[in-house]
Amino acid sequence: MGSITDVPGIRVGHVQRDSGGWLTGVTVVLPPPGTVGSVDVQGGGPATHETDALDPTTLVSTVDAVVLTGGSAYGLASASGAQRWCEENGRGFAVPGGVVPIVPAAAIFDLGRGGDFTARPTPEMGYAATAAAAAQKEGHDVGRGNVGAGTGALLGRTYKGGVGTASIRLENGVVVGALAIVNALGLPTVEHSLLRESAAGPPLNTTLVVVATNAVLDVAECKRTASASHAGIARALNPSHTLADGDTVFCLATGAVALDRSDEAARQLSLITLQSAAADVVRSAILDGVASAEGISTPAGEYGAYRTA
Repeated sequence: MGSITDVPGIRVGHVQRDSGGWLTGVTVVLPPPGTVGSVDVQGGGPATHETDALDPTTLVSTVDAVVLTGGSAYGLASASGAQRWCEENGRGFAVPGGVVPIVPAAAIFDLGRGGDFTARPTPEMGYAATAAAAAQKEGHDVGRGNVGAGTGALLGRTYKGGVGTASIRLENGVVVGALAIVNALGLPTVEHSLLRESAAGPPLNTTLVVVATNAVLDVAECKRTASASHAGIARALNPSHTLADGDTVFCLATGAVALDRSDEAARQLSLITLQSAAADVVRSAILDGVASAEGISTPAGEYGAYRTA
């Protein structure tokens, strides 16, 4: 199924705590300098940081790191640790006297799943996850399952969720990869009646996704790719994008491979092909996250069995 790190220059770092009342963590996607990015939030209950800065109408066009975290809105504090790492390494939007790192973040709800409601990701964990990403080699393996932000993830509030990743290479040399944190209200191909019977407690859920590509995209095209990628969430999970989910997709474009823009028809076809592939790879990454959390080895597109978390 590949991984998001099949996109050259993309690195991923995980930090987690799973004892002493803790069951949560942080995942950082660290792109190469100059990577263009945007985001699309379609869930009804998001917990996000700096997403407005990624709108195509704003000043900023590049992203220095993306933080995916547990801890709901409290866990967004971990983004400040990633920002500190970026500043120390000279990465950020240049301003008089230094740089301001652009570090958007999004969180899942996992509060109290380890037993301590106050055990949630910290700035130090965000810094450590960013440093861990930076220390990785090109094309490294990505931790899957209950690691990083997927440590305390659940699916349908009953089954294990977690981190999944996948990638695809198109004929024109474009690589599209995705990393997903699956903490969703919905379940793969399960009827709503079973959801009602198995779920307990308030519905507080989210699927977080980072889509990365080596294609040349501007901010508006990244925004559209992020929007199209939400189709992959809907294909993998039912229901999706509910009032109780914070479903969020980031898109990063490293700009190494030019698309065919020889005329308007070619431009549209190139973008539609890439965005269709992004939706497919998001679906695969989500199913990989479910299977990895459950310790199941399944071909892409097969769900396997589930066990109660």
